[in-house]
Amino acid sequence: MARKSASRAKPRRFNLALQGGGSHGAFTWGVLDRILEDERLEIAAISGASAGAMNAVVLADGWVKGGREGARKALAQFWSRVGTAAKGSPVQRGPLGKWFNDWSLDASPAYIYFDMLTRLVSPYDLNPANINPLRDILIDQVDFEAVRACDQIGVHISATNVETGRVEVFDRHELRPDHVLASACLPTLFQAVEIEGVPYWDGGYMGNPPLFPLFDHSDSDDVIIVQINPIERAGAPRKARDILNRLNEITFNASLLRELRAIDFVTRLLDAGRLEETGYRRVLVHMISHEQTLCGFGASSKLNAEGAFLKLLFERGREVADTWLDKHQKDIGKRSSVNLRDLFEGGDDPLGTHRLRQPSAFQTKSRRAATE
Repeated sequence: MARKSASRAKPRRFNLALQGGGSHGAFTWGVLDRILEDERLEIAAISGASAGAMNAVVLADGWVKGGREGARKALAQFWSRVGTAAKGSPVQRGPLGKWFNDWSLDASPAYIYFDMLTRLVSPYDLNPANINPLRDILIDQVDFEAVRACDQIGVHISATNVETGRVEVFDRHELRPDHVLASACLPTLFQAVEIEGVPYWDGGYMGNPPLFPLFDHSDSDDVIIVQINPIERAGAPRKARDILNRLNEITFNASLLRELRAIDFVTRLLDAGRLEETGYRRVLVHMISHEQTLCGFGASSKLNAEGAFLKLLFERGREVADTWLDKHQKDIGKRSSVNLRDLFEGGDDPLGTHRLRQPSAFQTKSRRAATE
């Protein structure tokens, strides 16, 4: 049952930015489930990549059919079907993993073999029929006509244009199954998804998730990022697989960090009065994440779609979201709840905040000329 506020206060509107990360998207499912049950909160728009894109379209479809409860039911059904489909996968945890309650696949012979094979053989040769179990689940469950008609919640999903290397953002009114599959197309596992003759790969490479569509197409200045790719991980990896996994994490966070740097820079210019009457908006940034949990599972667990693991991630996502809302729900609409500079610069100030309130060189020269 949805949680109702004691008063009839207007719901706090915000945007959601959902990262991709394979089966770790079930953590996001838990976060969304907790948010949807709280009637003090109202989603204005969603931006997503990969698993985040799937969560976004499933939520929108459920919302059109049954509001908050319809969205919660749709998400639960989608992830349940993902877990059921995984039972037939040859890539499973080995006996040692199950014995030690290790949800990663690092000790699975099938995973090790498959991982090596994908580094040597193209998916065009390894999977010539281009089989993707998620396609059947999406087509069977999601009514994309309903998603395109969902005018209460904006939906934006990203994919990477293979030819140009640029991010492409598809909006709600044009979404079809191929757009979502393109957003989740890992190039070592699946053939590029062609849309109108253009090949696309996973959106996580260039927009994980993209924030800029939310600035132009939403009436809310708040963005809650559901972060499932660890930004920080202690120590330098030594094993070849761990090195590649950490490289992928850095790559999949790079585009998001660039946008956050831009938001921080614009915010400081606004604080300094340098952007008055320019039309720039003050973006309030929030983040729901729990790196200790997600780092602990290991990168290979992103391919583990066992129902029990998805349920564990869901429950953890709900817990983290509940704790975050207790602490920061009142910040929505008033202030950012994350210190961006601490997030990506460790407290340093490479953009020179102290200089923003000082005249720039050309301003100083102009003033001198005017007084002479």
